[in-house]
Amino acid sequence: MTDQVTVVTGGSRGIGAAIVRRLTAEGHAVAIGYASDQAAAERLRAEVGEAGGRCVTVQGDTTVEGDVARLFEAAATLGPVTGLVNNAGITGKLGALAGQPVADIRRVIEVNVFGYLLCSQYAARVLPAGGAIVNISSAAATLGSPGEYVHYAASKAAVDAMTIGLSKELGPAGIRVNAVAPGTIYTDMHAAMGDPARPDRIGATTPLGRSGQPEEIAGAVAWLLGPDASYTTGTVLRVAGGR
Repeated sequence: MTDQVTVVTGGSRGIGAAIVRRLTAEGHAVAIGYASDQAAAERLRAEVGEAGGRCVTVQGDTTVEGDVARLFEAAATLGPVTGLVNNAGITGKLGALAGQPVADIRRVIEVNVFGYLLCSQYAARVLPAGGAIVNISSAAATLGSPGEYVHYAASKAAVDAMTIGLSKELGPAGIRVNAVAPGTIYTDMHAAMGDPARPDRIGATTPLGRSGQPEEIAGAVAWLLGPDASYTTGTVLRVAGGR
């Protein structure tokens, strides 16, 4: 067991749930933030408990300051908070920018950029020397995702800039800030954006010939939070099958 207490936003499903499983298996106590799927969050909490891990679940919106405060307060009941994984994010529907509803564009930027900034602000106030933040970015930040979700790609490019800037700001305090940039991963996100077959189609175009699994992203996150990455900060680790 370790004395690490980590906040994971968007932790009830997909990549977030895989991160929670990996971190709790390695001894982290985890505060799982989730937006709406209480049933999934509670199933994961029960699963972690049955495996001998410790976690709490907190429903909230990462763009609302009061909800973020509650999440960090709940995490503190597990011990001093040592880490944050900014994972809560949305894409909206697939399609060219010209046809995207303005409200959807705004919400993507709010969740993927403002939400990360707000959670990082709270983490910067409480993390000790040796603490770490890992932002979930995307390969879309450099690919641009034309015809699919340029606004989402732009939000993830902002995450990369945020990662670099905050690493320089918090480095003197001994706090590391890095990001993981997944490629296409098998999650239910693709069905939600209107193209459930997308991982198979996109995966076939990668040098490795497949899309990734959530557990492969969780492994990268766990490494960046762990002692083997103690001299790594300001890095965007691409886990995208060669894309």
